[in-house]
Amino acid sequence: MTLEATLERVSAIRQALVDPAALVGAGGAPVGGAEAPSAGAASIGSSFASALEQASASSPPSPTYAPDGASPGARIVAIAESQLGQTEQPPGSNESPAIAQYRSATAGASPGAPWCAYFASWVAREAGEPIGAQGQGAGAVSEVWSWAQSSDRAIPNGPGVVPRPGDLIVFGDEHVGIVRDVLPNGQIQTIEGNYENKVAANVRSPSEATGYVNMA
Repeated sequence: MTLEATLERVSAIRQALVDPAALVGAGGAPVGGAEAPSAGAASIGSSFASALEQASASSPPSPTYAPDGASPGARIVAIAESQLGQTEQPPGSNESPAIAQYRSATAGASPGAPWCAYFASWVAREAGEPIGAQGQGAGAVSEVWSWAQSSDRAIPNGPGVVPRPGDLIVFGDEHVGIVRDVLPNGQIQTIEGNYENKVAANVRSPSEATGYVNMA
């Protein structure tokens, strides 16, 4: 077989992977010297495509980063936004491929544990602003606030306190989220992990927060 014929056959086979009908010419004759795929080959291709689709659906999306030169807050918000809609699988389990990824940002993380602080730790790490004295993340809201106090990042809530996009918003020792934006009426848009079993966008009243963590 000449080089030209070999290249023609390789091209035909590659085209068949995209469109099996391309292997059949006028009158139903195979083209390029290649045989039409068998039913078994078609089944394998279909199974592979199905498996690939399922894997893509269960894998967490890659984080989206803000443009070069963006502030830490803008990077944190962009990465948090890229995870909106990630859900527990099954609901109430505190588990999913995405949540396992979030835990990777916290030393000593426990599978099946509440994960709002894991999510905040992961987003902060991806943005280049890791939580913890050694960047080890935090598995509990109290650990986030303790670190914030020791690093002069803690902002107790009170009259006139307005957070900035990318700050963490803390609700006692129970929950932590990320400030997405502050609306003209003072309401706070947030992105929160482990809110109703998913990464969710929310709107909070300023009075709900006990404090904020400056991540700039």
